[in-house]
Amino acid sequence: MHRPTPRPLFRLLPILLGVSPLLLGAGIASAAGAPTPKQPLTVQDMIRLDRISEPALSADGSQVVFSVATLDASANKRDNTLWIGGTKPGAPAPHRLLVPGMEGGSAAFSPDGKDVYFVSGKSGSDQIWRQPAAGGPAVQVTSYPLDVGGFKLSPDGKSLALSFAVFAHCHDLACTQARLKAREDSKARGVVFDKIFIRHWSTWADGTRNQLFVAAIGADGKAAAEPTLVSRGIDGDIPSKPFGDSSEFSWSPDGKSLAFDVRIAGKSEPWSTNFDIYIVPADGSSPPRNLTAANLAWDAGPVFSHDGKTLYYRAMKTPAFEADRFGLMAMDLASGAIREIDPAWDRSAGSIVLSPDGKTIYSDTDDIGQHPLFAVDIASGKVRKLVADGAASPVDAKGGVLLYTRNWLNSPDQVFAARLDGAGQRQLSHNDDAMLARVAWGEFEQFSFPGWNDETVHGFVVKPWNWQPGKTYPVVYLIHGGPQGSFGNDWSYRWNPQWYASQGYAAVMVDFHGSVGYGQAFTNAISQHWGDRPLEDLQKGWDAALKKYAFLDGSKACALGASYGGYMVYWMAGNWNTPWKCLVDHDGVLDNRMMGYATEELWFSEHENGGTPWANPEGYEQFNPIRFVKNWRVPMLIVHSQLDFRIPVEQGIAAFTALQRKGIESKYLYFPNENHWVLHPQNSVQWHDTVAAWLKQHLQ
Repeated sequence: MHRPTPRPLFRLLPILLGVSPLLLGAGIASAAGAPTPKQPLTVQDMIRLDRISEPALSADGSQVVFSVATLDASANKRDNTLWIGGTKPGAPAPHRLLVPGMEGGSAAFSPDGKDVYFVSGKSGSDQIWRQPAAGGPAVQVTSYPLDVGGFKLSPDGKSLALSFAVFAHCHDLACTQARLKAREDSKARGVVFDKIFIRHWSTWADGTRNQLFVAAIGADGKAAAEPTLVSRGIDGDIPSKPFGDSSEFSWSPDGKSLAFDVRIAGKSEPWSTNFDIYIVPADGSSPPRNLTAANLAWDAGPVFSHDGKTLYYRAMKTPAFEADRFGLMAMDLASGAIREIDPAWDRSAGSIVLSPDGKTIYSDTDDIGQHPLFAVDIASGKVRKLVADGAASPVDAKGGVLLYTRNWLNSPDQVFAARLDGAGQRQLSHNDDAMLARVAWGEFEQFSFPGWNDETVHGFVVKPWNWQPGKTYPVVYLIHGGPQGSFGNDWSYRWNPQWYASQGYAAVMVDFHGSVGYGQAFTNAISQHWGDRPLEDLQKGWDAALKKYAFLDGSKACALGASYGGYMVYWMAGNWNTPWKCLVDHDGVLDNRMMGYATEELWFSEHENGGTPWANPEGYEQFNPIRFVKNWRVPMLIVHSQLDFRIPVEQGIAAFTALQRKGIESKYLYFPNENHWVLHPQNSVQWHDTVAAWLKQHLQ
C-alpha cells in the first residue's frame, strides 16, 4: 500500500516575510490595517487551487520554470501550463509562458537558458516542444508515432533522452503503434497471460515496457526521425511503472553516457524490489552494464558527479522491503568501489541534488512529523538541516541558487529559492496567495506520549477553524496509510486535516509505530505487527490527547482512515469500538489472507506478513480484521473504487455486505473510475460532501 512518493511516492500557507506558518491563521492585515475576512476551507477551495509542480532551474540559476495545473470545472479536469520567472531578489514575478490554448509540463531549460523544452499534447499526442524563454511561438521538436513518456536534455543541448512504452520485439516505434492499433481494431477482446503482474495500480498490463531512447537534435531544431534504443535487452520499465519519472535516468556531464535504474521483470517482478543501476553509452554502441548487481535490494536515482568520475545514488539493504532506509551512496566509476556517505544518519534519503561545487548533496526526508531539507557533506557524512518545518523537497542547485518546493498543513506546494547555505529563503510562486490568505486555518500543534514499549510516539492536533477557549468540539481521529507513512505538517488534497477543521471538528493524528521519520527501527516495528503495536499507540495517543487538550469532546468522535488506515478502521471496528460514534473506511483491507492473493505488489504483502499466505497462514490470520466482524457495532461509511488494484474493490463490497447483513447503519460510496485515490475534481467534491454528511449525522 505504501508508495515511495511520492512521494509517491504518499506523500501543504507559505512563509511570508520570514514569519513561521505556525503563527499564521490569526488574521493577515490588509493594506488599510483592517484584518481580511476569514472563511473556513471548503472542498471547492481545494479543487480550485492551482497545483504547482515540476520546477526547473536555468544553468546560471537566474530563471525558474514550473508547471501549473488549473481547474477546468466544465471538463472535470485540470489544464497544465508553464510559468516562468526570475529567482534572484527583485527579479520579475513568475508569469505564464505558454500562450492560451497551449498546454505543457515537465519543462527544462536549454543549456544557454534561452529556450524552454517541455511536453505537450497540442499535436494530438505527447511530444517535445520548444519555446523561447523570453516568449514567442512554440515549435514542435519531436513528431513520433508514440507518446513521449519523459525526457532529459543532454548537457550540451544537442540530444534528448526519451522514454517510450514499446513492445520488446519491435524494431521501431511504428511497429509498436501498428500492434496497438491492430489490438484496438480486433473484435476479440480476450488476453492470455503467462505471468502475474497482469494489472498494476489502476491499469492492466498491455505487454509494453517503458524503454530509454536517445535522439539527436538537428540544425533545424528537430529531433531525429527515429530515436536510438539504448536500453536494448532490458526487460524492465525505464522509468518504472506506475509512478516513475525522469529522475530515474541521468546524463553524464560529457553527454557520452546515461545511467538509469530499473527492476528486471521476469516472473519475479511482483515480489521483487531489486532495482539496479545501469550505465550505457548514449550512442547505443554497447548494451547496458549493471553497476549494482551485488545489492539485491533497491538502488535508485543515479546522479553523476560534475567531473563524471563518481555516481551518486540511493540504496536500501533489505530485499523485498519497500520501506527500508535509503542510504546515500557514492560509486567510483573507474574501480567500482562503493561507499555509503551517511551511515550514521538514521533517516531515509528522499532525493539527490548536487551542489555546484560538488561537495554537498541536498536531500529531503521525514523527520519527527516534518519533512525537512538537509545538506549532507559528501566527504564526512555530516548532516545539516536547512529548512526545518513543513515538507521541503530540493529540486536543483545552480548559480548560487538552491531551488526547492515546500508545503505545510496550511498551504499546498510553493516554489522557493535560497542561497546554497539555505539562507535568504524567498517564495517565488504566488498563484493562490489571495485564496490562501482569506482562509481561517485551524491552529495546529505537535504532542508526544509514551506508546508501545514505552517509546516516544508523536502526533498532531488541529483545532477547529472557529476554536474558542473554554468550548469543546467533536473529534475526528485520522489514521494514516502506508503503513510506513506519516500524518505530519504537510498538505494533502485528499486527506487534509484542515478540511475537517473547517467543518468545526478538532482533528487528531498519531504517528504510530511503523511511521516514517523516527528512525528505521521505529518504522520496522510494524511489520508482522499490524494489529497490536500500532493499535496500542493509537489507544494511548487517544488518551494522551484527551488529557492534554480540554477542548476535545471524546464522547463525540469518529475514526477515519484509508489504505492501511482503512485496515485499521476495520480492525478497530472489531477490537476497539467503544469510543466511536461512527467510522469511515476508504480502500481498507478487510480480509488480509485474500489480500495476499489478490494484490499486485506481492513484495509488500509478503514482507508485512512474514511470507506467502500458504507458507505462513498464521502471519496473515493473526491480525486479520475479517475474523472479528462478529464484534462490529459502529455505523460505518465505506468508500472503494473499481480501479483500485492495490486493495481490490471486493474488500469494500465484502465489508458493506457484512454491515448490511448484521443490520448496522452503513453506506457504500463507489467510484467506477477511480483507483486507490480519488483524483477527478467532481469525484473529490462528492467524496468530501458524503464524508461531511456522515460526520454531521453522527457528531452533531
